[in-house]
Amino acid sequence: MKKHRGDLRARGHFKTQAMQLKPAFMKEVDSHFTEFVNNLVAKSALLDSSSSASLFPASCSEKELLKAKTLRAPPEHGKVFTARRSLLDELFEVSHIRTIYHMFIALLIVFILSTLLVDFIDEGRLVLGFDLLVFVFGKFPVVFCTWLCMFCATVIVPYNLFVRWAQGYCSSSHRAVRSLCYGMLFTLFQTAGLGLGPTYVAVSYALPPASRFIVILEQVRLVMKAHSFIRENVPRVLCSVKDKSSTVPIPRISQYLYFLFAPTLIYRDNYPRNPTIRWGYVATKFAQVLGSLFYAYYIFVRLCIPQFRNSSQETFNLRGLVLCIFNSILPGVLILFLVFFAFLHCWLNAFAEMLRFADRMFYKDWWNSTSYANYYRTWNVVVHDWLYYYAYRDFLWFFGKKFKAAAMLSVFTVSAAVHEYVLSICFGFFYPVLFCLFMCFGMVFNFILNDRRKGPIWNVIMWTSLFLGQGVIICLYSQEWYARHYCPVENPTFLDYLKPRSWSCHMKM
Repeated sequence: MKKHRGDLRARGHFKTQAMQLKPAFMKEVDSHFTEFVNNLVAKSALLDSSSSASLFPASCSEKELLKAKTLRAPPEHGKVFTARRSLLDELFEVSHIRTIYHMFIALLIVFILSTLLVDFIDEGRLVLGFDLLVFVFGKFPVVFCTWLCMFCATVIVPYNLFVRWAQGYCSSSHRAVRSLCYGMLFTLFQTAGLGLGPTYVAVSYALPPASRFIVILEQVRLVMKAHSFIRENVPRVLCSVKDKSSTVPIPRISQYLYFLFAPTLIYRDNYPRNPTIRWGYVATKFAQVLGSLFYAYYIFVRLCIPQFRNSSQETFNLRGLVLCIFNSILPGVLILFLVFFAFLHCWLNAFAEMLRFADRMFYKDWWNSTSYANYYRTWNVVVHDWLYYYAYRDFLWFFGKKFKAAAMLSVFTVSAAVHEYVLSICFGFFYPVLFCLFMCFGMVFNFILNDRRKGPIWNVIMWTSLFLGQGVIICLYSQEWYARHYCPVENPTFLDYLKPRSWSCHMKM
């Protein structure tokens, strides 16, 4: 019996020690496994890049690539496209994550019930109209015709300019003059054709906000696509001429057309493709986009319009501003989630599936970010890649690697200016709230909350600042929208469009 009791004590002691060692052991195993998987992915990417060398200007030898330093930024072989699923598609296979998705659906049902019950109490009947949606998406024929003209011009002009330049470049005796002329024509098309044309249509036809968003966002997308096509293919032609190649590497029109529809802003002749199209998946994603649209409608109807409709009756003061910002955080955060889910996940995945585009990394796990530097890299990978390769790296190539801070500032400035341009045209007034948030708080947080911040508290700080930022954006832009509606100016001058009207508009009831 004593021996048996001794064995039991020894087993208990070993079990206690084992339980104490278990967390450290599992952490060590997890770190080694993560390192192994990262190394495996890195090797796979290298193999993919070496096996798809035709995607990049690799027709030159390494020696020629070094000589061609003046022709383009030092490669790093650019972005490597590999077949991979979107992160949310993988996460939704986990029942715990799928439950969060179900919670958002339940919240939508609550919004619908709330709207129906309040309308029934006020009107004595069910009001099923969607006047707000009909208004914001109005004048759709003008939108479609404008988009069709933009798209056809982007198909015809940049491609033909590039083909004509490339075909005559080798035999030209004035290559610099030829390149300058064609470059000026392309720049003229980008600024006047794609730049001023759609903006003029949106303003002169007084398109409603959502219709303007469609036109202006497509305008920005096509400008970025055309730039990428020229930026990726011109160095290939220059490289082939230096290599005295007998053929000029000109992409087929079908490759360019595929790129214009593909959910990426980085041009390649070929992309990894899936073997089949899952039409059920496509239908589900478009249905989720439609559901997100109605979700946003009920958010504005229940949380935004009642709050801001009578805001012009109140005197502009600090207390009212603070209350407005904090009351706007919930709708602002919900709109942020809906924009991410509807566009970056559902819309891009639907087009990727229809085109059998296999690289679905349109975003990363931005919600786990402990720094704003990581958040900016992972929130929208599609746009980040374009800014990184064509703004940040080209800036460093042109001015030198010692100007990294200036390169980052230039990227921030370009991004902030484009965001503010989109909002200014779509809302019909200039109120640089987003620009100031980008250039002031965004830049400061980018350096304070940098990649060295790894603890969970920094993720909490990141989310807190993100919530406050969304509240500021929803509050100030909504106040300005209603102030311009309630306090119109007869025969407004250019300065009237720049001066915030919410600061002085107090409607007398």
